[in-house]
Amino acid sequence: MKRKIKKQIVIPILALTVLVVASGFKSDFFEIAKQIEIFTTLFKELNMNYVDETNPAELMNSAIKSMLDDLDPYTQFLNEQDVESYKINNTGEYSGIGALVRSFESKLLIVEPYEGYAADKAGLKAGDEIIKIGETKVADFDDNASELLKGANNSSVEVTFVRQGETKTTTITREAIEVDAVPYYDMVDDKTGYIVLSRFNRKASQQTKSAMQDLKGRGAEKLILDLRGNPGGLLSEAINVTNLFVDKGELIVTTKSKVKKFNQEYRTKNKAEDLEIPLVVLINGRSASASEIVSGGLQDLDRAVVIGARSFGKGLVQRPLKLTYGTQLKVTISRYYTPSGRCIQSLDYWNRDNEGNAVRNTNFTEFKTRNGRKVWDGGGVMPDIEINTLQTNTLIDALESNQIVFDFATDYYYDHTFSSVNDFSFSNADYAAFKKYVQEQNFTFQTKTETLLEQSINADESLLGNDVQDKYKDLLLAVNRSKFAALDSFQPEIQKNLEDEIIVRYFYRDGLYKYYLSHDDAILTAKELLANSSKYESILN
Repeated sequence: MKRKIKKQIVIPILALTVLVVASGFKSDFFEIAKQIEIFTTLFKELNMNYVDETNPAELMNSAIKSMLDDLDPYTQFLNEQDVESYKINNTGEYSGIGALVRSFESKLLIVEPYEGYAADKAGLKAGDEIIKIGETKVADFDDNASELLKGANNSSVEVTFVRQGETKTTTITREAIEVDAVPYYDMVDDKTGYIVLSRFNRKASQQTKSAMQDLKGRGAEKLILDLRGNPGGLLSEAINVTNLFVDKGELIVTTKSKVKKFNQEYRTKNKAEDLEIPLVVLINGRSASASEIVSGGLQDLDRAVVIGARSFGKGLVQRPLKLTYGTQLKVTISRYYTPSGRCIQSLDYWNRDNEGNAVRNTNFTEFKTRNGRKVWDGGGVMPDIEINTLQTNTLIDALESNQIVFDFATDYYYDHTFSSVNDFSFSNADYAAFKKYVQEQNFTFQTKTETLLEQSINADESLLGNDVQDKYKDLLLAVNRSKFAALDSFQPEIQKNLEDEIIVRYFYRDGLYKYYLSHDDAILTAKELLANSSKYESILN
């Protein structure tokens, strides 16, 4: 009898659960279908009846991008060309001119020609502005004109460019480009190896392993792994790189999603390359995603000391989903969590300020590493030892985003000569010239203080007397003057960015890394720490 009653209770409950879930699904499906039907009819009527000719592909592209803009910047629609570029970034191989190029409305800017590749051989320099490719003017090309620089191996393309106000022409022969994950490694001293890992493509773990083996063969008993400026890449390669230093079976990343199949634990699968070698990992504000998985994982497992500046704070995982006609949707599917359980995502894209920018997390939760050290979530990976010259702020970010540092470096290159990287020096007189250059460019940026003051004046204008309003305005002027005084306050940080940009102009990326070995604050701090085993151990324990 009891058994029968139990069944009578359970069955209705199960039925109710199925009904609720099914009705929830049907409700979502109906809403989606309804909105698609509305959009389809709107799109059709618009294209048929609008007063001028429309471009359906462009309209749809704008509509899709506007929709995705309300989510996060990593959820993107990829057309056929984007899909190809995405594959290239992951494999590290493509055919082209071999240069980092930035696209503008009327020009393409050469940011960095890679040493020994096609653009470099053709004589292109950082700062050159490409205005014409073949017979096509960049200003007249609707899509990203950098696509015109790509092409079949050994094919040629003529480019017209402007350098220091003078128009020039050159012919570039495209070639196969192989992008290394490890562009440089060497010995800092007779016992300390140094490896630069610049991206997490499919070569990352194998090239890091090969560099380790070579350095150890040259006498390395300690290691510095440089992840500064590494924007990330493949999650699998982040696991594999971490696996070089920790044993098989260690939990490195957990992903959590609303979709059950995306909730996963990622553990190391192989025997470690070296479990004992003392290790320092270098990070900065441009170390993101896979770089944070490696640095955060090694920190949580107390396997490495992390040195530098707070990392970017990208704790979101993307996956490409195939759509029709060779297109894809790269969509954020989950958040990732380091071994201690922390998510290091720093920006909350569901909460925006008055200007539509994502709000930065300010409430941090404390977690513990394996040895009980305190670490926090919500704002990138915080280094165990901070390096002042790697810090950033509103001024430094504005100088970079407005290309002030880049443009000054371009002019500097044509006014100075150095025979080798060892001869390079950036004097106080050079920095004074930079400050003068900043003021000549009418460089402006707004601090948070100015924004708040202006908002206060505008909000309370009718309530404030003239005296109070004048004092507010005087305060704004004082803040504005102090911004340029900050060029002196933050000279070490700004000068490092200038030196990095300038050295690459003369001696390429290789020359910059060689310069780092004896001049970079983070590397020198890491070298000193690794030489002091008791201090190294005391940080980890």
